[in-house]
Amino acid sequence: MSGFDSRDIYAFLMRVGELLHQHGTPSHRLERVMSKISKSLKIESVFLYTPTSLIASFGRSPHEQTLMRRVDSGTVDADKLIRFDEILEELEAGALSVSQAAEKLEQAAAAPPLYSTWFTSLACGVGCATVAVFFGGSSIEVSVAGFIGVVIAILEVLQSKFAIERGLIFPVSGFVAAMASLAFARWVCPIDDRLVTLASLVILLPGFVFTTALTELAVGHLSAGAARLAGACATLLTLFLGVAIAWKIGEHWRALPLSIETLSLGYQWIAIAIAPAAFAVLFRVRVSRWLLIYGVCLSGYFAAKFFGGRYGIEVGSFLGALVVGCGSNLYARWRDRPAMVPLAPGIIMLVPGSLGYRSLSALLNRHTIEGVDFAFGTILIGMSLVGGLLASSAIIPPKRIL
Repeated sequence: MSGFDSRDIYAFLMRVGELLHQHGTPSHRLERVMSKISKSLKIESVFLYTPTSLIASFGRSPHEQTLMRRVDSGTVDADKLIRFDEILEELEAGALSVSQAAEKLEQAAAAPPLYSTWFTSLACGVGCATVAVFFGGSSIEVSVAGFIGVVIAILEVLQSKFAIERGLIFPVSGFVAAMASLAFARWVCPIDDRLVTLASLVILLPGFVFTTALTELAVGHLSAGAARLAGACATLLTLFLGVAIAWKIGEHWRALPLSIETLSLGYQWIAIAIAPAAFAVLFRVRVSRWLLIYGVCLSGYFAAKFFGGRYGIEVGSFLGALVVGCGSNLYARWRDRPAMVPLAPGIIMLVPGSLGYRSLSALLNRHTIEGVDFAFGTILIGMSLVGGLLASSAIIPPKRIL
């Protein structure tokens, strides 16, 4: 730590917190990581994190200093989290000074995304198409959902490029997806536009954020969990607002197919085989770790399907999350790397985001009891997932905190 005084170290710690926060680290992991790093640097500290702020207190009274940063939480970037973890591990081991670690962290943060924009957009479309298969869509509906999924991904790229207000992307995406589905049904080929709309928006549904929020609440991080839960609800509401407006405008365009096409079981297996790779790209996991992603995703998915079919969806969700959590923690212990890498893609295949969407859809159509039932199911499945993840950490404690 030569050449660094306490204020420099405080600034370094705050920057570490910002970077971990921006790349998808939840509060219950981030605060423990920051406390561990501070302890290795012999700095007494307390951290408080919410999805929009980071507060840290260093030292003891009367020399205690409190710093605050306004930060925005981001999606999980597995590649950068691994790079950050490696740098912090070297810092803790004494192989890097604080200044060297700070420089390396900035280089890692400024590095270009692991996958190109067009490839990520294509993966988004593929992910939406696989979801349409899971929902029982026809070959045409699967294709349309995949195409609209690519369009939604391009909208996200444009929003980022032109620095458009982030909150605007959700109602606009909902409107575009619903209008495109209705227009295709009216002028090209009759399809179930509601199925296509839901499948094409699945990447934007806040199911993973919802599950993370419930986890934070369950482990006692109430401020972060409540704020994240409110954010997930706001995202879902604004997303569905765009869909609802499109439905009101183009309701007379709706044209359902006269006969329902059923895809063969082979297409289901193809979708199951493709989905983990698509989600690995979206979470920016290197190809060298795709085998791990496949193992965790498929084991969790099949556990949820098998036990869910026998004992109910709640039991299936719990055991699916338990399998995903145990697999992720085993990886963390074996490779000494963040469990978040396989955990995020594994959980995304289990989260109940579509139920929240269906709840709002039912309520819009004045089907109140059905809407409340879907909403309650969303909460119940979310808590089942949280229970499975907490149980997995008790059975196999992860070696790394991230």
